Amino acid sequence: MQKQFLKVTRDNERLLQDLHGYQEKDLLQQHRIETLEKQLELNRVIRPEMNEKDKQALEKRINQYLREIDKCIALLNE
Repeated sequence: MQKQFLKVTRDNERLLQDLHGYQEKDLLQQHRIETLEKQLELNRVIRPEMNEKDKQALEKRINQYLREIDKCIALLNE
């Protein structure tokens, strides 16, 4: 019984550490998205004639970041 308790306690500690790591990663990703959104807005103001290829590349990059954040959020909800 005591061995099981110790195992569960260790597992709980490990899971808490994982959770904190995911939370930190989530915060970093959110900050990254905010930074990219600000850069995008600046680019639109400075260079409104963005060509289609650049637009697609930028959208692809932003979508990639959003998918990473969604994965982090999903892990946090588990």
